[in-house]
Amino acid sequence: MAEADAFLRDRAYSSFTEKLMSRDIQPGQIVSQRELVQITGMPLGAIREMIPRLEADGLIRTVPKRGLQVPAIDLDLIRNAFQLRKIIEREAFDHFCREGPEAEIDRFAEEHRAMREEALAGATPDVVARAQRLDWGFHDHVIDALGNAIISDIHRVNAIKIRLIANADTKILPELVVSVMDEHLGIIYAMQARNPARTVSAIHAHIESARKRAVGL
Repeated sequence: MAEADAFLRDRAYSSFTEKLMSRDIQPGQIVSQRELVQITGMPLGAIREMIPRLEADGLIRTVPKRGLQVPAIDLDLIRNAFQLRKIIEREAFDHFCREGPEAEIDRFAEEHRAMREEALAGATPDVVARAQRLDWGFHDHVIDALGNAIISDIHRVNAIKIRLIANADTKILPELVVSVMDEHLGIIYAMQARNPARTVSAIHAHIESARKRAVGL
């Protein structure tokens, strides 16, 4: 029974984050537990059990006498999320530059060059969507390659916040696809050269570029 409860709780968590990313749940919105049942399609018991996890992850907070509030996208959230991202990715990309398989680094280079060429030919909605998946997948893969479950878990939660910010202000726009691919290729070429200092400098510049877009600079 406990195993079944845990399964439903995990499904409720996944459903909540999916609805958050799709904007069926809005940043700053206040919802009740019963509204979350309707939004996620999960039973009330699973909703109640997932709330402590969401609170621990900073994805929701209890507002006395009002309900549950999703964090609003503000300067504090942007600053904190991007600062954490820099800390995690500095270690991850330094490690991948030193230890990442050559074949994987070469594959990333090929994928990014191909995506860049597609974007130059026309940044259609399909191209933009695939570029966004390539962007996120690249970062996720490098971080997971650390083999550190604690860091990967922290990254996954922070990535939800970063991607929530991205949905609002910093997602890859058609006119930015080529520049984002170029930023990634700068990182990848530094890794191909097995140059950790250049790799870390390139990833910091890439993250800073995304942060500036988030604050409208």
